[in-house]
Amino acid sequence: MRFGDTPIEEARGAILAHSWRANGINFAKGRLLTDDDISKLKALGVEAVVAARLDPDDVHEDEAAATVAKVLAGEGIEVTAPFTGRCNHFAREAGLAVIDPRRIDELNELDEAVTVATLPPFARVTPRQMVATVKIIPYAAPRAAVSRAVEVAKAANRPLVSVAPFRPMRAGLVQTRLAGTRDKVLDKAVGTTGKRLASLGSMLVGERRCGHDAAAIAAALTELKEEGCDLFLIAGASAIVDRHDVVPSGIVQAGGTVTHFGLPVDPGNLLLTGELDGKPVLGLPGCAKSPKYNGFDMVLERLAARLPVGRAELVRMGAGGLLAEISTRPQPRDEGDGEEAGPQQAPRVAIVILAAGRSTRMGGPNKLLADANGAPLVVHAVKAASSSQAVEVVVVLGHMADEVRKVIEGAVPAESKLRFVINPDFAGGLSTSVRTGIGALGKNIDAAVVQLGDMPAVNTALLDRLLAAFNPVEGRSICVPTVRGKRGNPVLWDRRFFAEMANLSGDSGAKHLIGEHADLVCEVEMAGEAALTDIDTPEALAAFRAGGTVQSPP
Repeated sequence: MRFGDTPIEEARGAILAHSWRANGINFAKGRLLTDDDISKLKALGVEAVVAARLDPDDVHEDEAAATVAKVLAGEGIEVTAPFTGRCNHFAREAGLAVIDPRRIDELNELDEAVTVATLPPFARVTPRQMVATVKIIPYAAPRAAVSRAVEVAKAANRPLVSVAPFRPMRAGLVQTRLAGTRDKVLDKAVGTTGKRLASLGSMLVGERRCGHDAAAIAAALTELKEEGCDLFLIAGASAIVDRHDVVPSGIVQAGGTVTHFGLPVDPGNLLLTGELDGKPVLGLPGCAKSPKYNGFDMVLERLAARLPVGRAELVRMGAGGLLAEISTRPQPRDEGDGEEAGPQQAPRVAIVILAAGRSTRMGGPNKLLADANGAPLVVHAVKAASSSQAVEVVVVLGHMADEVRKVIEGAVPAESKLRFVINPDFAGGLSTSVRTGIGALGKNIDAAVVQLGDMPAVNTALLDRLLAAFNPVEGRSICVPTVRGKRGNPVLWDRRFFAEMANLSGDSGAKHLIGEHADLVCEVEMAGEAALTDIDTPEALAAFRAGGTVQSPP
């Protein structure tokens, strides 16, 4: 890759290294310079720009990031579209991050251009939480480095990054008594244990209280076994101090075995593991009565994720086993205990599809119901949105609402993230549908893509690239697709603009807000003509059916 001052005459196709904002020009860094861009810069008297020019053995940052991110990802991982050389991995559901740190280190050692950052191995994750990120440092990576990264990722025939999801467990709890043991203490332990299990999607289905002797523990375990428990927890009134102590002896008398005693985790050292009829048994340390995170949680999480918890796994918990309370880690706290800012989550973006118009320029028929290469026009938009990484798709209906809804429901699976809202004022123009759609979004939505129902070429990949570009922290609050520098649709809007969008009027939508907030606009260059292609006339529909290019009027 050649980087540095580039004569303006040689800058066509080069990547702009630094943002250029002056005299009405707002070019973001990373922009691929077009002939039109160069003409504008020349008109300002610009003779050279700092830019990167790729050589044949370079891979563009987005292509490189996507290639590496794809081969790293295993089960339970959703990979975002690439943007600015970055691809993120997010958890599909709650579970544990399964990371191969040795191979992550090996990959990061290959070339300074290619980097991967992950959560710590076995970190607990929530749905849509970021697990890993792939970042290409310069504007391109050497092709050889990308190829070697792929080889490292594939070498062991297992993914470098995955999520083992939590699966429900039915747990039984045995608590022993000594003289002076108070019921209040035992009751509190039941509550804490139940919350701990519930946070993993499991439940406490039975509890027994007995004297602190092996025979009583064995009898209690036998009763819980008959209740269908698949996990047995034993909280002794006195701490376990030897693998032949009362609690482990009770496990053996019930027909079980002791696997390991002692854990290199503090708090949680005195944890004991065993088996009873092939089901795990845990002799709990005293800290298990506390809601604070401890070694018991580390073992319980792996059991819920159906990960191995044998001696080999237990003795390797020492690195990182000196625990401090981490505010972002889910804990079975008492009601009312607050938490600080949590882990980084994927933005919750909705897609609002405008499908309420009267198709006046079509001369009569509702264009959204017209056949467009095998499916009604509106169905193309809804299918693309439903397959995207958006969390919700809201279709705004108005003109011929029943008919439009019927064709959509006939084409999109019932279990999709789709819902409908009615705009009773659809005759008042496009803005009324924008207001209706935005107003229907919940408070947990971070941003919305406003998608026109008459743009059948807009596909899932285009939508996901817009979602990947959204980052209000870095000033990317309005994401606009472009084709060769020309802006198109759909547009993604940060939640901060919802109030202004609620006051729109007429038939022009929210375009004026883009000009009013130019410093927050991110242009997202797209391949193909989809972002410029809508269907407003019979001629445009005929051209689309024929495979031609249809462009919106300027």
